[in-house]
Amino acid sequence: ILAAAVLLLVAKGIAGGYDPVPAAFGTNGYDERSPLHYGLLSAIVAEIVLTAILVLTVLGSTDLAAPVGFAGLPIGLVLVFIHLVCIPVDGTSVNPARSIGPALFAGSAAIAQLWVFIIMPLIGGALGAVVYLAIHAPEAVITVQEAEVALTSQQAERQIP
Repeated sequence: ILAAAVLLLVAKGIAGGYDPVPAAFGTNGYDERSPLHYGLLSAIVAEIVLTAILVLTVLGSTDLAAPVGFAGLPIGLVLVFIHLVCIPVDGTSVNPARSIGPALFAGSAAIAQLWVFIIMPLIGGALGAVVYLAIHAPEAVITVQEAEVALTSQQAERQIP
């Protein structure tokens, strides 16, 4: 929110001024506030599905079985894809925090539609997590005490990293 306020102050210094409301100030929206005038249902579907895809990518890329150090590449590429697909639909949220700040500065029309860009990414995130757990069951984890009991006393050694 602070960064959006600073950006607004800088933009107001441009010759002729800057009015954030007609320019939408980076807000999300549907119907008349959508870049290509997509409706509410399109925004709902886009936010849920694309947020679920993002969460699936993050969980898969950061899984212990994934190669170390490469998570940023698939996550970044998926974010590019999500924005290319969703900017024309509703401006792309997939992150409630990213939607709240600009809406506060853009005025009541943006705030009235903000619920979609808070609730739908949360639903999409939960859906992505459920799908990930359904297709990738976590490995069984045992405690140190269970491991020591399972081993004979001569074989049980603790190795502290």
